Amino acid sequence: MNHRLSPEHEELRRTVAEFAYDVIAPVIGDHYENHTFPYSIIREMGKLGLFGLPFPEEYGGMGGDYLALGLVLEEIARVDSSVAITLEAGVSLGAMPIHRFGTEEQKRQWLPRLCAGEALGAFGLTEPGGGSDAGATRTTARLDEATGEWVINGSKCFITNSGTDITALITVTAVTGSTAEGKKEISAIIVPAGTPGLTVAKPYSKVGWNASDTRELSFSDVHVPAANLLGERGRGYAQFLQILDEGRVAIAALATGLAQGCVDESVKYAREREAFGRPIGANQAIQFKIADMEMRAHTARLSWYHAASKLVSGEPFKKEATIAKLYSSEIAVDNAREATQIHGGYGFMNEYPVARFWRDSKILEIGEGTSEVQRMLLARELGLTGDGAR
Repeated sequence: MNHRLSPEHEELRRTVAEFAYDVIAPVIGDHYENHTFPYSIIREMGKLGLFGLPFPEEYGGMGGDYLALGLVLEEIARVDSSVAITLEAGVSLGAMPIHRFGTEEQKRQWLPRLCAGEALGAFGLTEPGGGSDAGATRTTARLDEATGEWVINGSKCFITNSGTDITALITVTAVTGSTAEGKKEISAIIVPAGTPGLTVAKPYSKVGWNASDTRELSFSDVHVPAANLLGERGRGYAQFLQILDEGRVAIAALATGLAQGCVDESVKYAREREAFGRPIGANQAIQFKIADMEMRAHTARLSWYHAASKLVSGEPFKKEATIAKLYSSEIAVDNAREATQIHGGYGFMNEYPVARFWRDSKILEIGEGTSEVQRMLLARELGLTGDGAR
């Protein structure tokens, strides 16, 4: 196993690292404190082709892969997670379902603008009463045979990129009937932004990710064409389980970036900050903290690299993605806590990046599958069930 990056991947990583420090870092603090969406940064990322990285060139993409996307997410998250999650959700959750399951007409209609970063897509899965139990979907979609339209009713919560000025669509999971066994038939349907009956709530007041867009959505007799069905009818839940598996690799890369950013800022601060006549980095207690932080970030990187390498080679990767997401999200919280401690009182000030890192880290243990869900999935991959080992 060789984790050395190809020259193309290394050039991409270096280019995005420079972009993150030169373009994002100087302005993101103001966006974060003012809870404003960084449209200018998103436009620049679109010009760089970042939103089209893993998509074919025929649809306006860059022809890259998930490893390339992960590298970009890690480098951006070393500076800021709000921008990183906007990219991750726009690609993995907004555009990828259309690429994976859409018709040729749907791909040509939506992907060019999504790949260019001119538009954002959102992924409407989570519901107020569902949380981790996505199978408990209550949103419904009834096919009106007379008009040839889906009629959607229900609500979704915690939906990223759902209410920006450039949001173009929300792909929604909804109950469209019952299976022969009497279970819910869940399908995925594309709802264009601005469709009558779709209400986009005000942005949530969040602990972190304050420069990203997250909202609740409600659907009241929302009519969309029957052709807006994404993939096979009744396969919506299974389709999005696949999307979430891939997304966990991306979130692992993002979490690794946050963890590494904590190392970067702590090393810088430990060299500059003096106490009792010498830099605090000369103290072994600080050295050991930072050494442990670097070890955790390095191990997380190896974990998501491994998962991404299996994904792009077409091998089963669910177990590796689960491990990467679980480990990287938890060590991101660990590193953010330690970085804040190293910075002392300054770590509690919003003007220092580690304050953002601390606030942004916790959601990584919750979004795209909680740590508890990851452990459940991992146990299942090991052949353990609620009835014992098999």
